[in-house]
Order: sequence, then structure tokens, then C-alpha cells
Amino acid sequence: MKTQVTFLWKTTRLAVSIVLLLFIVTSCGNKKNQNMVGFYNKDVITIRKDSIRQRIKEITFPDTLFYAKDFGVIPQQKDIREALNNAIKACHDAGGGKVVVEPGVYVSNGPILLLSNVNLYLSENTILKFGTNPQDYAPLVKIRWEGTLCYNYSPLIYAYRQDNIAITGKGILDGQTENTWSKWKRGNNGNNQKNDKKILRQMGNDLIPVEQRVFGNGFLDLNNDGKDDGYGDGKNHYLRPPFFHPFESTNVLLEGVTLKSSPFWTVHPTFCKNVIIRNVSVMPGTTNDDGIDPDSCQDVLIANCILNTDDDPISIKAGRDQDAWNRGASRNIIIENITAKSDIGNAFCIGSEMSGGVEEVYVNNYKVSKTKHGINFKTNGDRGGHINNIYIDNFVVDTTRLAVIVAQMDYKGHRGNKNYTILKDIYINDLECDYVDEKPMRIVGDPNKPIESLYLSNITIKEAGQKNEINHIDTLKTFNVSIKNKPFNTKNQ
Repeated sequence: MKTQVTFLWKTTRLAVSIVLLLFIVTSCGNKKNQNMVGFYNKDVITIRKDSIRQRIKEITFPDTLFYAKDFGVIPQQKDIREALNNAIKACHDAGGGKVVVEPGVYVSNGPILLLSNVNLYLSENTILKFGTNPQDYAPLVKIRWEGTLCYNYSPLIYAYRQDNIAITGKGILDGQTENTWSKWKRGNNGNNQKNDKKILRQMGNDLIPVEQRVFGNGFLDLNNDGKDDGYGDGKNHYLRPPFFHPFESTNVLLEGVTLKSSPFWTVHPTFCKNVIIRNVSVMPGTTNDDGIDPDSCQDVLIANCILNTDDDPISIKAGRDQDAWNRGASRNIIIENITAKSDIGNAFCIGSEMSGGVEEVYVNNYKVSKTKHGINFKTNGDRGGHINNIYIDNFVVDTTRLAVIVAQMDYKGHRGNKNYTILKDIYINDLECDYVDEKPMRIVGDPNKPIESLYLSNITIKEAGQKNEINHIDTLKTFNVSIKNKPFNTKNQ
């Protein structure tokens, strides 16, 4: 009798366990279905994104205030560069704090150099303009120019291997590129910059030591003996400097300010970790004025920004070709709540300088009024590297000219190599476009290396002037994709 009771109890307990398990599985399944859009699992993506958000730490500074005027930073002076750099150094030497620039119009004939534990604060109604004499931006410093390392004129604002640096406030930074720096590309039929660019790219291809890649004014003196180290040619060169270029630095904050009229890429953190770019506005330069280009950076937050550029508002970079293969990827990047406009560029872009790899990028709530391309993943057979684990959600484009969604392995400038990029696990969900002049989608792999996988869900393109161009992709999966009010799938492209 005891054995029968024991058996009955075990049987009943097993049955109850199975029922509970089925209930849990069903409940989880229902919840999953509610948060699963096509191939886009919002629950899983939220967990992954939140883990990155936890890695990104807020950047704080001591409460000590240093007023720039006490160091001779006075409005309407001919040049405040030395005085402002002295204020920054005093703040740094004292253990850090905030350097306050009070309202007024200032001119810095040469670069501002940020140092560790200093928050440069531009008060409201402050305008800091930068002079345009290239010789004021010597001595040369190490930068990454269009994906290749070299020594060049200093960026307008530069930090090298610093920790805890910031530019905050509501002031305006003005690069004054019109009719000055921009002529290096547009003057002399563009040959000035074109010649130097060609030389630099060949140096990167040949892996020439960085210390031998001397541009700017052709004079590099790293050992401070007053003589060129032996690789400068003493001639002027024409690679335009970026605006804000923190290099190999950690804990970088840019918040609240407006940057305009950049000579080249505007906000260009390179080899940096823990970067926060928040509530920033970027206004146009003239050419190649990308808004925000994190380059081989990790743990990056770009949020609540207004970007009005001639070229790409945001482009994720990771170096160019052989020069970047062993120098690190861009990864763990969150981009959210962006309003953008671009005259000739891509609303959001990865590449084409991405040879170190780009991965774990999360884009959400991105609104674009006008652009040439909507989303563009661009590379070619020279680049190598990889683009994978990219998640884009809630992307709205009013009008675009050439294409709304682009993944291309035939980007211009291919020199004939067969270093193919791996493109895979790219997810785009909830994208809407009112009108595109030409193609809704241009998805073009290489016959020798197709794009591996692209997942599209809840895509609506209301009007388009041409058909899609889709070639050389292994896996293209779609869910609820509509073009010109007609359902799209891979069979009726």
C-alpha cells in the first residue's frame, strides 16, 4: 500500500511539473512573439544593448573652477590660443576641474590641446573661432587621416593619450573653413590634396613606419633637437586637419556645444574608449565635413544630436586597408535619437574605411530629412575586415536621391586587391522612406565573396523611381517589406 501511494505521489508530481513547464514555455513563447518583429528580437537586442550601456560610464570632473579670463582669455583679442592652453594646463596641473570660457567672441590662431581631467566649458553666447593659417597648426602631430596614420598639421582641438577630457556648454566652435582649408581640395582642380592623399595611401599599403609619413609643413622633430628627424621634405602638404580629434584617449565627453565649418571630419575620436557625444549640434562645412566619425573606438554613446552636414552625419570607421588590419575594431556603439540632413552623403554609414572591423552597433530612432543614401554599408576588395552584428531600428527618411538601403562591396577606389570584407548579421527594422529618386535598395556583393546575411523587417518605401539592384548575397530575408505599396520578397525584387 505504501509503495502504491508513493508511486501515485511521484506520478502526480511529475504531471504537475509537466503542466507548469508547458505553461512557462507557452507564456515565454507568447511574450517572445509579442517582441519578435520578423527577424528582429527586441528582447534579445535590448539585453545586448543594455550590457553595452552599462559599460559606458559617465565622465565626471572635480568641482574646481578655472576662469579663462584670469589667464588672459579676453573677447575680441587677436589670439587667445596660448592663454587658453595655459588655463587648461593650470587646471590639469592642479588635479583637474572646469575651465570656463565666458560669453564673447574669441579667436584661436592654432590648436587647443586638451589635457587629462579638464572639462573645457563654453558658456552660452560664446563663439570660439579658429584661425586658418596652416603654419599655426605646427608642430605636426599623429593623426589618422581618412583611415591611414600619419603626422600632419594639428587638428583644431586635439588630445593625445589623455584621460577624462571634455568640451561642454552651449557655446559655438567655428572652424572657418570657407574659402580657406576647403581650397586644398577644391582649388587647383583638387590636385593639391589628391597628390598627398595618393602618397599617404601608398605608404599605408606598404606599411611604411608612421614616423616616416610626414605631411603638414614637411618638418617632424620628435626628439626635440630642433632638426627634422630625417623623413620630412620641408614642403607644404595639403591634407586638411579634422576639427576635434581625441587620439588614443579614454573617457571622452562632448556635450551641448555646436561645431560648424569644419576643415575636414568634424568629431573624430580615434582609438578611444568610453566616449559620450550627447546633445551636440554639427553645422555644415564645405566638403568631407562628416559630423561624427568614431574610428576604432570602443564603448561609445552618441545621443540626442542634430547633424546638418554636406557629407555623412554619422559614419563608423575603423581604418583603411593594410594599415588598419592589426589596429583594432570599432565595437559596442549605441546611437539614438538623431536628427540628420546630408547634401551629398549617407544618412548613416559604416565605412568605407572599416578595415579593422565594425561590430556590435545599435542604432535607434534616427530621422533624416534629406540625403543621397539612407543607410550605407560600403567597402571594396582592398579593405578586408568585417561588418557584423549591426542592429538598426526606427529609421525614418523623408527623401533620398540614389538609394534607401545600400550594402556595397564595389565602393569606388578599388585598387584591384582581393581582400574581401565579411558582411553578415545586419538587421534593419522599422524603416520608412517617403521618396527615393532612384533605387529602393542597392545590395551588391562580390562574385568571389557575396554578402553573407541581411535581414529586413517592417520596411516601407512609398515611392521609388527605379527597381532594386540585388546581386551576390547568400541570405536576404525579408518580413513585411513594401515598396510602392506592393509587397516585396526575394522572388519579385
